[in-house]
Amino acid sequence: MAPAAAPEDDDLIKDEKNPRPLDEDDIALLKTYGLGPYSNSIKKEEKEIKDWLRRSMTFVVSSLPLNGIKESDTGLAAPSQWDLVSDKQMMQEEQPLQVARCTKIINPNTEDAKYVINVKQIAKVVELPMLHPEKFVKLGIDPPKGVLCYGPPGTGKTLLARAVANRTDACFIRVIGSELVQKYVGEGARMVRELFQMARSKKACIVFFDEVDAIGGARFDDGVGGDNEVQRTMLEIVNQLDGFDARGNIKVLMATNRPDTLDPALLRPGRLDRKVEFGLPDLESRTQIFKIHTRTMNCERDIRFELLARLCPNSTGADIRSVCTEAGMYAIRARRKTVTEKDFLDAVNKDAAGRSIAKTRAIGVGAGVADAVSQIGVCDAGIR
Repeated sequence: MAPAAAPEDDDLIKDEKNPRPLDEDDIALLKTYGLGPYSNSIKKEEKEIKDWLRRSMTFVVSSLPLNGIKESDTGLAAPSQWDLVSDKQMMQEEQPLQVARCTKIINPNTEDAKYVINVKQIAKVVELPMLHPEKFVKLGIDPPKGVLCYGPPGTGKTLLARAVANRTDACFIRVIGSELVQKYVGEGARMVRELFQMARSKKACIVFFDEVDAIGGARFDDGVGGDNEVQRTMLEIVNQLDGFDARGNIKVLMATNRPDTLDPALLRPGRLDRKVEFGLPDLESRTQIFKIHTRTMNCERDIRFELLARLCPNSTGADIRSVCTEAGMYAIRARRKTVTEKDFLDAVNKDAAGRSIAKTRAIGVGAGVADAVSQIGVCDAGIR
């Protein structure tokens, strides 16, 4: 026999069958439900999630690729406004300037810099006009505009340009000469114009042309016309250096290993006012360069750097750095954590042997050419 229902259950059943309208107290109680400290932010996130789900489902189900998604959400214009032909043409005509290079700038105020580079040779030409222009205004003269740095490879020409940029706090732009040589007509000249236009927008700027002999060679008529584009680029540089437009506070540095091949129009005063020669370091400089490059190396004590410098005559700073690197390689092969003086001596001997082999090959090639020329002369005399 089933148990009898409780009186409270009978009241609930009657209330369900006969619902009553909510009064003001019930409505106020329902409004307070779900209004905790984080409920509003949670509801906002849930609404955004549902909105993105609805858009995603519309995108998947729809047959059109962009139906259900606004153009502003994707960052694209309407397909009816697309003009691919004009966009491609604009990309070809308006190419960005790609010759600027950010380089590491050394601090020339240290004692090490004077042994690696000669800062004083360049300070009067570039640094003084930028830091003290009033001196030139009082005298009524124009400051030097450009400098040509020439010398053997590895003597610190590029290093000097970086040091000058550090001392003046000017914008430093490095340009490789070969990068201005383009296959399309007028591209090199356009890049030069954009380069100087960007330099004029700066308060003070130093433009450094490295390996300028790639574009600044002397002009001649070879009858072929293959170097016409290179000559146009060089003429644009000449025009920017000393043309009708004022150069402003722009100083130009150029570096080359072959100054004899440059065009005379590029070297005349008013464009490149100073020519600075970079020679080989002397005994004291070579000794200090050894100490500079071995400062970060784990070397044993009492290494005779002056002896190593005497064993490396006619060596540049780059050659000495190569010797230090080779000495470290000898220590690695011997499974040692310290570089000894014997490693440096072996590296010096290896470097000297490599130079002698290269010199012998050069002499052999020269002798072979001379012998071939003499044989041709003998044959020509016999024929006659």
